[in-house]
Amino acid sequence: MTKRIFFLFSAAILAGFIGAQEPAEERPHRTPEDEALKQTVRLVRELDINDSVRFDTIYRMHLKYARFRQKGLTRAENMERMQAIHNELKHLLTKDEFERFMNHPAEQPRRPNGTNAIMPAKQGAPIDSQSKDRQ
Repeated sequence: MTKRIFFLFSAAILAGFIGAQEPAEERPHRTPEDEALKQTVRLVRELDINDSVRFDTIYRMHLKYARFRQKGLTRAENMERMQAIHNELKHLLTKDEFERFMNHPAEQPRRPNGTNAIMPAKQGAPIDSQSKDRQ
């Protein structure tokens, strides 16, 4: 009997915590044009492309695939879309630029000199004065 009461009490508390959470905010809806511009600017900046004609060509390519993505693709269709983007970029970029594009770690945050400010220092490792300020 006490186990049932304890279980019901625990379930009620858990339900209270779940119900008290604020609803998640919706992400703002990005248009295909916004998405294409963001992808193009990032690619052009990372590969140091200064030619406006190539910028426009890459933007139109990203826009085409961003519009295609808006249709709600399956995983297989999305993989085909990514492969098509890579194939098209292979023709738009120089050999050196395409190699840098393919060897770049995708979707990782850019941090100066490879440090990871989120990860704590290892146990026993010396702590410099900057990391003491963060703690």
